[in-house]
Amino acid sequence: MTPYPNLLSPIRIGATTLPNRMVMGAMHTRLETMDRPIERLAAFYATRARGEIAMILTGGYAPVPEGVMDEGGLVLNSREQLADHLPITSAVREAGGRIVLQILHAGRYARVPECVAPSPAKARINAYAPRALATNEVWATIESYANTAALAAEAGYAGVEIMGSEGYLINEFTAAITNQRDDEFGGSFDRRIRFPLEIVKAVRARVRPDFMLVYRISSIDLMEGGMAAAEIAEFARRIEQAGADMINVGVGWHESAVPTIAASVPRAAWAAAVRNVKQAVSIPVMASNRINTPEVAEALIASGAADLVSMARPLLADPEFALKTRQGRVDEIAPCIACNQACLDHIFTERVATCLVNPRAGREIEFMDRRSPSPRRFAVVGAGPAGMSFAIDAARRGHRVTLFEAAPEIGGLLNLACRVPGKSEFDELLRYFAVSLQRAGVEVRTGTRASVDALAGGGFDTVVLATGVLPRRPDIPGIDHPKVLGYTEVLSGRAEVGERVAIIGAGGIGFDVAEFLVGDPEESTSPDAFRKAWGVDAAIASPGGLAPPSPHRPRRRVHMLQRKPGSLGKALGKSTGWILKAKLRRAEVEMIAGARYELIDDRGLHYSVDGERRLLDVDNVIVCAGQEPERSLHDALAQRGMLVHLIGGADEAAELDAYRAIDQAVRLAVSL
Repeated sequence: MTPYPNLLSPIRIGATTLPNRMVMGAMHTRLETMDRPIERLAAFYATRARGEIAMILTGGYAPVPEGVMDEGGLVLNSREQLADHLPITSAVREAGGRIVLQILHAGRYARVPECVAPSPAKARINAYAPRALATNEVWATIESYANTAALAAEAGYAGVEIMGSEGYLINEFTAAITNQRDDEFGGSFDRRIRFPLEIVKAVRARVRPDFMLVYRISSIDLMEGGMAAAEIAEFARRIEQAGADMINVGVGWHESAVPTIAASVPRAAWAAAVRNVKQAVSIPVMASNRINTPEVAEALIASGAADLVSMARPLLADPEFALKTRQGRVDEIAPCIACNQACLDHIFTERVATCLVNPRAGREIEFMDRRSPSPRRFAVVGAGPAGMSFAIDAARRGHRVTLFEAAPEIGGLLNLACRVPGKSEFDELLRYFAVSLQRAGVEVRTGTRASVDALAGGGFDTVVLATGVLPRRPDIPGIDHPKVLGYTEVLSGRAEVGERVAIIGAGGIGFDVAEFLVGDPEESTSPDAFRKAWGVDAAIASPGGLAPPSPHRPRRRVHMLQRKPGSLGKALGKSTGWILKAKLRRAEVEMIAGARYELIDDRGLHYSVDGERRLLDVDNVIVCAGQEPERSLHDALAQRGMLVHLIGGADEAAELDAYRAIDQAVRLAVSL
C-alpha cells in the first residue's frame, strides 16, 4: 500500500478528473525573453507533464497591456496571439498532461508607467504610481478577463486561474488599505469584493461548462487593512456561488513585511489559513507555499486542510516529483531547498528563472541527456556541490567516475550551510546527493586526500578539480591572536564563541555566521515560533492577520563590519536578503560600514571610520573576508600531461554560490 493514499488519489475539478492531487503552481520564468521562446515553453511544461503532475498552471498572462508585470510582459487579448499558445498546449496534451492559463493583472505592481489600480496609492516596491480606474474602466477590465478566458479555451487550455492574491489588482480591490473608492466597487465589504465576483461570473458565462475555472484567493493578506478570517471565508463562499470550480490559496502580498515562501518559513506554515477557506466551501481547495515533499503534501490533505497541493519551485527542482512519488522513489526526488537564488532572485533582477538544484529547469532544449558512445574514466577531486554534480551527471552518461574527498563525509561547504538557522533544507540536498551518487554508480572515496601520483597513475583519462576554496586571511596586525576565528571553525562547531563578537566581512558568509550566532533555530521549523517572531495571527482575527511580534533575545552581542562604504548586505539575494537583515536587526546586530581595521589584541578589535579610531571590546573576532580558489593540484597534474578541468570555487572563488558551481559542473559533464 502506498504511504501517500490521499496524495495519489484522483479528484474531480468541475467536469475534469485529475489522476492525483499534485499541481504545478504558476510561476514567472521569463522564458519568453529568450531565443526560441515557444519551443522553450513547450519543452518546459511538457517535461513536467511527462513527470505525471496532475495539472500545470502557467505563468500569469495579463488581460490588458497595462496589467503586465513589466515591459514586454505576457499578454493574451487577441486571436492573433493564439499561434504562440497552440504548440504549448499541444505539447502538454501529447505528454499526457493538462495545462491551465493563469490570468494576472498586476495592478499597482505593474512596472510600467501606465499602471492602474483601484486607488492611486503607490506600492512601495514599484517606482511607478498607478492611475485610479474609472468605473467604466473597471467594467471594461472585467470584460477583458472574460475575453482572455475565451481565448485560452480556443488555444487548447483546460481552464484558467484568476489570480486574486499576492497584492495584484484583484487583491487591491478586496483590501480596504488599497481600495479607497466610493463607487459600486469600493467602500463596504460587499462592494470591495464585487470586482472579483463579476470577473468570475463573466468568465463562467463565456466558456463551456467543462472548462475549469480556478480562483486564487488571498487566504491571509499579511497587510494592515487586509481581510480578516470571517471575511475571507465569506468571500470564498461567494466565489464558489459565482461559478468557480476550485479555489487555490495564496498567502501574503509581495510588499508584506512577513516572509511567505523562503526557506526561513517552516514547511506548511500556512495550513490554518488554508483550512479557514476549506471549511467555508464545498468545491476543492488547493494549498500552496512551502510544500516541498510528498510527506508534507500528504499530511496537509490527510488533515482535511486542503484537497490538493500546489507546488511551483519543487517542480523546477524535479519535474518528475509526481512520477517518483507514485513509483515509490521518493528518496530520488531532487529537493526544492527554497533558496530562491536561481528562480525568484533571477526574476526580480530581470533574468530568466532556473533552479540551483536543477540547472536544466527552463533550459530543457539545451541539454541532450544521452549516454556517451565512448565512456571514459574520470577522477573528481572534491565532494562539494560542484564535484558531486559533475560525478553524478557523468556517471549517468556511462562514464566510470571516482570521487575523492579528503573529509570523512561528502558535502563540502553544504555541511556548514546546514547549521545556519533557516538553511536546514540543505540537509535534504545532501541526502539527495548521497542517494544519487549511489544510484549513478559513482565510486566515492571519503577520507582520502588525492595526490598527484595517485591521480596521474590511476588510469584516469581526465581529472576534474572541484577542490573548492580556502578562506582569505586579511593582512591585519594581530590576525593570529587567539581571539581570531575562521568561519569554518565557527559554523562547524569546532570553536567556542564568546558572548561579544565582531565579524569582519559582510558578504553572504558573514551574514550566515551572524545568523548562526544570534538566530533562533526553531523559527524556521516551528510554525508557532515563526508566527510569534514575525507577528502573524494564526486565527486571522485581526485585519490582514497581523499581530505584535514577540521580542527576540539574542544569545550574543554581534557587530558586523565591512571595508566598503554603504549599507551592508547589498549582494544578498533579492527575495531573501531583506528577511535576513530584518532578523539581524531584531537581534540588535550592529552593522558598521567603511571600517579600516587597525589591530586585534587582548582588548578586542581596533578599527577606524572616517579617521575616527574606535574599539570593539569583544571576546572573538570572526574572519569572513572572502575566499581564494584551491588549485594546488592543477599545475602539477598538467605537467604530468593530465587533462584537467577546474569547476566551482576552484575555478572562481569570487561571489561563490552553489548555483553557479552546480550549473558549471552539469554543463561540463554534458560537454564532455
